[in-house]
Amino acid sequence: MEQQLDYAAVRAAAGRIAGAIRPAAVVPAAEGVWYALEYLQHTGSFKARGARNFLAAHHRAGTLPEAGVTIASGGNAGLACAWAARAQGVPATVFLPANAPRVKVERLRGYGAEVRLVGDRYADALAACEEFAAASGALASHAYDHPLIAAGAGTLLDEIRDALPGLDTVVVAVGGGGLFAGIATAAREHGVRVVAAEPENSRALNAALEAGRVVDVAVDSVAGDSLGATRVSADALAAARYEDVRSVLVPDQAITAARRALWEEHRIVVEAGAATALAALRTAPQPLGERVAVVLCGANTDPGDLTAPGI
Repeated sequence: MEQQLDYAAVRAAAGRIAGAIRPAAVVPAAEGVWYALEYLQHTGSFKARGARNFLAAHHRAGTLPEAGVTIASGGNAGLACAWAARAQGVPATVFLPANAPRVKVERLRGYGAEVRLVGDRYADALAACEEFAAASGALASHAYDHPLIAAGAGTLLDEIRDALPGLDTVVVAVGGGGLFAGIATAAREHGVRVVAAEPENSRALNAALEAGRVVDVAVDSVAGDSLGATRVSADALAAARYEDVRSVLVPDQAITAARRALWEEHRIVVEAGAATALAALRTAPQPLGERVAVVLCGANTDPGDLTAPGI
């Protein structure tokens, strides 16, 4: 099923997932700044949008096999895939390294997924996932690098605009680039600026822009668990070249401070990856816009370091 990422794809995704996902809540945070609380989404992150769109599109096209869907991901993408598969009534087989945290394994099983532990690196799990898809006929999904996944994520932008008339800027964290590519595609349609925020030491998009092509990068960041893609998608790089897109790097210290500020000021607990977007706003040398939405995209994290006594 051939797909491309454009605004028509985002609108089609909105139709497919309507009623199945939680519309984003947008709340005032400071003068000229609002938070899009996407961490309240099913499975705790924006990934539910893309996963639901991916499977719904294949179901409607008659290309969703009885063997279901498979993915290599112990993070938010795996959880979203398992959740969407359960809703669609098909099996989900999720591959993880054998050293994956037990809590992630149990959460995946809680969504009805079959979990297979392979090797001790993500690459091992990915190779096993690809072999399984070829042998079983299961539909192979991806954490971010697919037009249907990105288009589903991009539906968030129109929801923010509906809740916040006059929106001029949206700030979004970037890992592999699925959320960014979808949001930037929709934002371009409406003349909304996009600030793409990455940790200084997990900068796949920024490095690709610098090199003029997708390149591999090293990952060494406090936000590496969710923003630790070693390369961005081609769709993300294409979107980053839009006129109203700005790439920003932030240090880990600022990410940690932003995450703590969300807790101390609003009692909001998010992943370091989600706090990266706020860190970009907090460290900007000048205002990013007059009506700015910061996407808080996920909250699958251990809040212990925020709530421990005496901290």
